[in-house]
Amino acid sequence: MSLMVDVVSDVVCPWCFIGKRKLEQALAELARAEPSVHVTVRWHPFQLNPDLPVEGLSRQTYVARKFGGIERAAEIYARVARAGEAVGIPFAFDRIVVQPNTVDAHRLVAWAQQQGDAGALVERLFAAFFLEGRPIGQAEELVRLAVDCGWPEEDARTMLASDALRDVVASESNEAIDAGIQGVPCFIFNGSIAVSGAQDPQTLLRAIHATRAAA
Repeated sequence: MSLMVDVVSDVVCPWCFIGKRKLEQALAELARAEPSVHVTVRWHPFQLNPDLPVEGLSRQTYVARKFGGIERAAEIYARVARAGEAVGIPFAFDRIVVQPNTVDAHRLVAWAQQQGDAGALVERLFAAFFLEGRPIGQAEELVRLAVDCGWPEEDARTMLASDALRDVVASESNEAIDAGIQGVPCFIFNGSIAVSGAQDPQTLLRAIHATRAAA
């Protein structure tokens, strides 16, 4: 018996990081209850800020524009930080200097996924940005993160230096919007039932069970 989980997300979305943790909890519970179920997780791009310049934007400028001021942004991120603590994510928003354009990060994930499981790379990208404040919009930084996950350095560098998978990222992002996805994360189970937002593990499990019952 198998379960396909398609996750639409952006690597600079804190709720996507939280949602990843909650999905992991749900799948761990599923594995305990039904160890014979084979689960495959696929990652799909969604750009929250498609109009950001290639070099990114000052984080302070970005949050001030997005939330209508630094103080309002601080209130919102304090709430996100509390949600992160509940699932073991020690967000360090103060370390982020640049809000990056995520096209290349999504291309890297798509490239890794073509060759195997991209889950470790997605986790590394989230951690690098939200915990370490690393510039994940820069190609050389992405190469380093790919190497951290066991991918060949020169292969990752060559891919990022090309236009490979740029059209795939654009196409999948547009498909998500056309499908009515307006925010992320969005979890789609066996291509039929979708759950939007960083929902609790039990909510995800109910969707999984409903998907399998309808099969």
